[in-house]
Amino acid sequence: MNTSVDESRRSRRRRVDERVDVIDSMTDQAIGQLGNISDSGLLLLAGQPLHEDCLYQLRFTLADRSGLRFPLEIGAHLLWQNAAAAPGQAWMGFRFLSLEDGQLDRLREWIDAPGATYV
Repeated sequence: MNTSVDESRRSRRRRVDERVDVIDSMTDQAIGQLGNISDSGLLLLAGQPLHEDCLYQLRFTLADRSGLRFPLEIGAHLLWQNAAAAPGQAWMGFRFLSLEDGQLDRLREWIDAPGATYV
């Protein structure tokens, strides 16, 4: 991995091992799957084109080790995208702009949970 990218990250990124579909709240359509997440952004494997430097309202559900599921609704800015190995897919990096009350604390607990894998 590029060292300059690692050095510029301020938040720990947790790899998402299970399938987590991400929904565009404005269109109510699945746009991709979560790759990894921090308390300030996420990596998405998108299955449809999105526009760089645009704002999106995303929602998805995470589950803790006990299986308790919690939904997240996040305002996000699409910073960059790169073609993935599979045709029609792209890796996309989002920066969070807003989370609903209490969700940031819940997300941080999930990121820091015992047994989590970081990238």
